[in-house]
Amino acid sequence: MQIDSIYQMKIVRTKYLPPFRNYTAINLFGVFFVHPDVAVTKRLINHESIHTAQMRELLYVPFYILYLVEWFIRLFLRGDAYFNLSFEREAYKNESNHDYLKQRKHYAWIKYIRKKKGTKKSKHRKKLRRYFNKKY
Repeated sequence: MQIDSIYQMKIVRTKYLPPFRNYTAINLFGVFFVHPDVAVTKRLINHESIHTAQMRELLYVPFYILYLVEWFIRLFLRGDAYFNLSFEREAYKNESNHDYLKQRKHYAWIKYIRKKKGTKKSKHRKKLRRYFNKKY
């Protein structure tokens, strides 16, 4: 399968990586490891290519350090730690846009660090602000 991508990745099919349950693929230092029975789609490659762009701009090792630190912090917050990671939020939001990497600005993941607007927490804050800003 030939896929056009700004960041060409080597794809390795193996049953040993990723070693975690419920995960079928992992991108390590720009090498994409995927289980043999998983369909490698353009969308999946684009998702992992976004991670490769994130890794490259952070020079790989700092990417993994930040990823783990953010994941650890989000473990104690509401919601799924993995899906709330800024790196994952950027990749999931843009995985269907196959031109995203051509227009992506460096460090685009930073804008995904903050809590999503429209969540219960931010709605609650809006109600509190309205309550305390009322004139009596």
